[in-house]
Amino acid sequence: MKTKRIFLIVLDSFGIGNAPDAKEFGDEGSNTLESISTSKEFHVPSMDALGLLKIDGVQVKGKAENIKGSYGRMTEASRGKDTTIGHWEIGGIVSKKPLPVYPNGFPKDIMDEFERRTGRKAICNLPYSGTEVLKDYGKEQMETGALIVYTSADSVFQIAAHEEVVPLEELYKDCEIAREILKGEHGVGRVIARPFVGKDGAFVRTSNRHDFSLLPPKLTMLDVLMENGLETKGVGKISDIFAKKGISSSVSIKDNRDGMMKTLEIQKEDFTGLCFINLVDFDMKYGHRNDVDGYAKAITEFDTWLDKFLHNMNPDDVLMITADHGCDPGFPGTDHTRECVPLLITGEEIKKGISLGTRDTFADIGASVLDLFELEGDIDGESFIPLVS
Repeated sequence: MKTKRIFLIVLDSFGIGNAPDAKEFGDEGSNTLESISTSKEFHVPSMDALGLLKIDGVQVKGKAENIKGSYGRMTEASRGKDTTIGHWEIGGIVSKKPLPVYPNGFPKDIMDEFERRTGRKAICNLPYSGTEVLKDYGKEQMETGALIVYTSADSVFQIAAHEEVVPLEELYKDCEIAREILKGEHGVGRVIARPFVGKDGAFVRTSNRHDFSLLPPKLTMLDVLMENGLETKGVGKISDIFAKKGISSSVSIKDNRDGMMKTLEIQKEDFTGLCFINLVDFDMKYGHRNDVDGYAKAITEFDTWLDKFLHNMNPDDVLMITADHGCDPGFPGTDHTRECVPLLITGEEIKKGISLGTRDTFADIGASVLDLFELEGDIDGESFIPLVS
């Protein structure tokens, strides 16, 4: 099989339930796909045609008869359910040790050093919803100039500030300071800038979010591709997640729609390598906000776009679609959920209608990407390409 370009799309948080260890994470019964399928806004004929609704364990009924891709589900081998761990595993790193989380806030010595080096007081320092923290602390932030520091069930150190009070350049610098402090035992997966605008009672987060990630602990498929002269294009927060390591070029996006349009532009380019795309709205705007209809509508919009993408594929292109974790908008709470994720693959030379069953790790994608380019690398995972070629 001769592959020139691979497009790997991560539908951020699009879980499909049934993770065997969900109970250990307090997520037993969560199922993002099933929750959004109850909405009148849910309509996914393109993904149905690729086999989404034929995946083992999926109870949502589909209408497609002639399946145009191969399909399966993947369980997460890493001890986590966050964006960083999920993407690293897709790239070929199984993280047996979970990244640190802070259900009671960050230690005093960490916060003292952060305040000393930034020159600003920090307020909150608790796990919080990103929208609720603005309701409770946004006014104080504007009045005092203090930085809102908060976390979640994930390994994150988030800093929120009003753009008119703390300029973006300063906020990003404050995040860099936090990233320098948070190492070793306190090496959180991501430090995230969360700028906002508006007035008390109507604060809104802007698209100027920026992630400062921990360096991956070992080589990923991205490093192997670059070492062999192939291009690695990141769309969305891919470059941030991998701390720019293994990324030859990156395109930032404002939202899902912008990401999909920019991916269509890249599809017109002549390159050899991987285009790795993250579409974050599913997670950020809908999963965390328990918005079932909004999530369903966003998936439907992606599915409509997917039909156009599929028609524009070249004979030597391969498309893979997956997710990095779940964030069931119909499940109690607003945190990520421990779920299996879908695996869809299609291309002119990819066999159609093959069930790939249940894969033991997301890292099988990384191994398969290398296999398609006939490369070898010291990464985790087992290629599924022999099953579909």
